[in-house]
Amino acid sequence: MADPTRRRIVELLQERPQRAGELVAAFEVSAPAISRHLRVLRRSGLVEEHGVEDDARVRVYQLRHEPFVALQAWLDQVQAFWTDQLGAFKEHAERMNKGTP
Repeated sequence: MADPTRRRIVELLQERPQRAGELVAAFEVSAPAISRHLRVLRRSGLVEEHGVEDDARVRVYQLRHEPFVALQAWLDQVQAFWTDQLGAFKEHAERMNKGTP
């Protein structure tokens, strides 16, 4: 997710599942470049692809829900940790400001 193109692909797929060609059209890079980004997202488990019944050449991509739920849970833990740490630092700074060690 460090790559801005991959982040944009995820943003586009939040709207709805999309065909590979639709994703390519949203960028000013080549189809093979978008394909490489989609491969990275698939291998990481963030995106899944499905074929279209009428045309075996067409691939539709969509986000997988589970990895994002796990990511949000981790972010919640990190936020809680830093909230506690910053709260403790604030209390310490206020005590030191009042001259109470």
